Amino acid sequence: MRDRTRDLERLADLLVGFGANLQPGQILAVTAYYDMADAVRAITRAAYGRGARWVDVFWWDLLVKRARLELAPEDSLEFVPPWIGERLRWLSDERAARLALAGSDSTVFDGIDPSRMGRDLMPYAKEIPEIVNARTTNWTAGPCPNPRWAERVHPELPPDEALDKLWDEIVHVCRLDTDDPVEAWRERMRAIVASAIRMSERRFDAIHLQGPGTDLTVGLLPSHRWLGADFTTVEGLTHYPNLPTEEIFTTPDPERVDGHVSATMPLEVYGSFMSGIRISFAGGRATKVDADEGVEALRSIVAREGGDRLGELALVDGEGRIGPLGTVFYETLLDENAASHIALGNAYTFPLEDEADQARANRSDIHVDFMIGSSDVDVDGLTLEGERVPVLRGGAWQI
Repeated sequence: MRDRTRDLERLADLLVGFGANLQPGQILAVTAYYDMADAVRAITRAAYGRGARWVDVFWWDLLVKRARLELAPEDSLEFVPPWIGERLRWLSDERAARLALAGSDSTVFDGIDPSRMGRDLMPYAKEIPEIVNARTTNWTAGPCPNPRWAERVHPELPPDEALDKLWDEIVHVCRLDTDDPVEAWRERMRAIVASAIRMSERRFDAIHLQGPGTDLTVGLLPSHRWLGADFTTVEGLTHYPNLPTEEIFTTPDPERVDGHVSATMPLEVYGSFMSGIRISFAGGRATKVDADEGVEALRSIVAREGGDRLGELALVDGEGRIGPLGTVFYETLLDENAASHIALGNAYTFPLEDEADQARANRSDIHVDFMIGSSDVDVDGLTLEGERVPVLRGGAWQI
């Protein structure tokens, strides 16, 4: 395997300095898996180099989670120690920065009852969407290549070659192969935000999504806006929650979703693997949930309060770097940006300008994205006051 020290340093600098936009004197909270120790150390050095007051690392171990899923009492699987939520609220009060590393091998959960898997979503906690909507922390999430994840993504290759290939892909999609990754991302963000502005100006009533296995109409709330993945805290600090990111998104009307949708890629949700997802909606609710694999885990998620309604609709143009690779990363951070997607569960309220619309947005303790298109032409049209308007042609926005 090639020496990746420089790639790791550049990735850490990008996530800390651009993604989270860490400020001097801030606390940086990091969430990571044990396989990511080298990346965490690089992030820690980058953070203290930018003047961080403290770097607080929350480690997660999938084998510990497996032991719980195998042996813990059934009625304890949704229990989350209160101090985990208290820590997140404390970080919110402190106006801290947050950084999560993504990329793990969920095959450690092979053989676990999927219905039990769907009840334990840790390390995700219900306080996360609360502080995201409060806009009190500047945060980001980014990929971290590691041997176990590489073997999951590229099982056809020897371990060292698999890790090299995964690193090459992450370097590419994170634009670390450019002379100035930050400027490369600023240029891409300008294009994404421009698309979001044009979409917002139209004030569409609904989005109609068509494709193989999909015929879905998603109603939009009157005061909705489309946003790119450049968020702003209540103090006016810009940060970029997902790196890489290729989407524009908005918050749908949770009571106006009708039709059926099929996922075009497998989905991994905190260890639960699902493929061939098919969901039917009527009056905003998921009325029928099927999958070729992992259906019990999916149904457990949908059964949670608010899990049967949509919280997000996101569109991806044909200019992104993830979709053309044709790689299934088994990691939502990357796979959701390969093409347009929807999310079950909790909604972001800040894309809605009116307080009444914000009150109507879906509430849940989960947020689960899955893809519904290809990487080139995946949205067939929009509906605006009964008129169908083309949106994507040949991978370019036409609004």
